[in-house]
Amino acid sequence: VLNDIIWRKSNPMPNFKGTRFTNAHETLIWAARSREQKRYTFNYDALKAFNEDTQMRSDWTFALCTGEERIKDAEGKKAHPTQKPEALLHRVLLSATKPGDVVLDPFFGTGTTGAAAKRLGRHYIGIERDETYANVAQTRIAAVVPANPEDLAVMGSKKSEPKVPFGALVEAGLLRPGDRLYCPKGDHEARVRADGSLVSGAMTGSIHKLGALLENAPACNGWTYWRFKTDQGFKSIDALRSEIRATM
Repeated sequence: VLNDIIWRKSNPMPNFKGTRFTNAHETLIWAARSREQKRYTFNYDALKAFNEDTQMRSDWTFALCTGEERIKDAEGKKAHPTQKPEALLHRVLLSATKPGDVVLDPFFGTGTTGAAAKRLGRHYIGIERDETYANVAQTRIAAVVPANPEDLAVMGSKKSEPKVPFGALVEAGLLRPGDRLYCPKGDHEARVRADGSLVSGAMTGSIHKLGALLENAPACNGWTYWRFKTDQGFKSIDALRSEIRATM
């Protein structure tokens, strides 16, 4: 089990008899195939951007499926007693799948998973023994218009990007020995050396180590700390790293 997710229902059905607590949540289990499985899809950066640059928590608040989203039969009754909100499946698929992946739902019901999958450019397999539900699902999914493939891309994880040593910027001529780098506040500056190390006064080190020493901090991300001067002003050396990555 990687995580258990709590779906907090913002409009739960009340317990009319007053014999127990109102069922106001459901639990989702996110699991890998085995303890040994180390590689799995988790779109961390996409979810963080989705959540306004805040880590996505494991408690999600969604309303029950109501209104126009609720599918009705010919008599105006609910087509399925526990139809899930598509917003819930949207987040599930956004979290742990990529465009083109195949999603299996062995209890397909009226096809909420299939509808969300098609909308997000995922393939799906649905298993449903009730023919009435299956027919509703087919009709529902047929009406879904998938998003433009270009709009389905999500923010990639920085961990998956190729590593670029600072020395590669010197090798490529994007920075030269003797060039000066500056900290964000302008309090410190350093010179680039041929081996990719930096020197500031009597202190030397990598872009990370020297930044930490100058700030008297336990650690420092040198890629976001150091800046170089251009005719348009100061720019982060991370922009130069991106240029290198674009050629890899």
